[in-house]
Amino acid sequence: MRAAQFRRFGGPEVLEIVDLPEPHAGAGEVRIAVRAAGVNASDWKKRSGRMDQELPQTLGYEAAGVVDEIGGGVTDVQLGDEVVGMGGGGAAQAQFAVLSTWAAIPPSMSFVDAATLPSTVETAARALDQLGVTRGSTVLINGASGSIGSAAVQFAVHRGARVIGTGSAASHGYLRDLGAEPVAYGEGMTGRVRALAPNGVDLALDVAGSEVLPELIDLAGGSEHVVTIADFAGAHEHGVWFSRGDSGRADYAIALALRLIDEGTFRVPPVHTFPLQEVAEAHRAGESGDVRAKIVLTQD
Repeated sequence: MRAAQFRRFGGPEVLEIVDLPEPHAGAGEVRIAVRAAGVNASDWKKRSGRMDQELPQTLGYEAAGVVDEIGGGVTDVQLGDEVVGMGGGGAAQAQFAVLSTWAAIPPSMSFVDAATLPSTVETAARALDQLGVTRGSTVLINGASGSIGSAAVQFAVHRGARVIGTGSAASHGYLRDLGAEPVAYGEGMTGRVRALAPNGVDLALDVAGSEVLPELIDLAGGSEHVVTIADFAGAHEHGVWFSRGDSGRADYAIALALRLIDEGTFRVPPVHTFPLQEVAEAHRAGESGDVRAKIVLTQD
């Protein structure tokens, strides 16, 4: 099968499309013929040597496609079903991928849109779970207009929380449409939040990693009420919980997001596609910030 791989660390130029043996579904897994696979910041961090030192590496851990092999013990899916999910072993940016977590794609949704979701919605829901966001909570989300931030906004609203979201002025209309009360980030953010919530907020989630943890701690009344997914050093310095997958996953979020989308109450993030063979260009676009959308690789 064709797959995106690198055999040495470096820039996007080290990526290549190679022929590899097909993977097979083990117990509790399914294999899909991939139609679309998500690209994430972790991909270029791995490629550049900032994460994982194993070589060679085949990239990707979220994909959408058609089930063509079912592992032992799996009873909730059939050959030919269209699903989207994640695989713990990675290597989803390929013709075939093995998934350990999946959900059925509604007929109303494309493979490309489905492939934008798994890592985004799992991360957002996990962070909200760790914060303890419930009905009646007032939660501040720093970086609310990005793919993870917007998912967190929508999940928090679905739970019945009041959401205040930071973003650029250009994003404020979008944030209002998602159900958040927008405030501009940057100098003076604390005052703008207190204008909406004079007593501060109950909880705060940092998605942007923009060195605002001290302000979030102040607004939420203590570091125990703040979670970050983006500022590892700041979390260590300020005693804030840094959310990561090995501290418990929210795999239920994939099926929940798909259901809400099908009901018309959850938005898919903006998406920009590249063919699999242009994976290097996809990395250049994502790493540079030129594409302000979720990047998805598609099969011919």
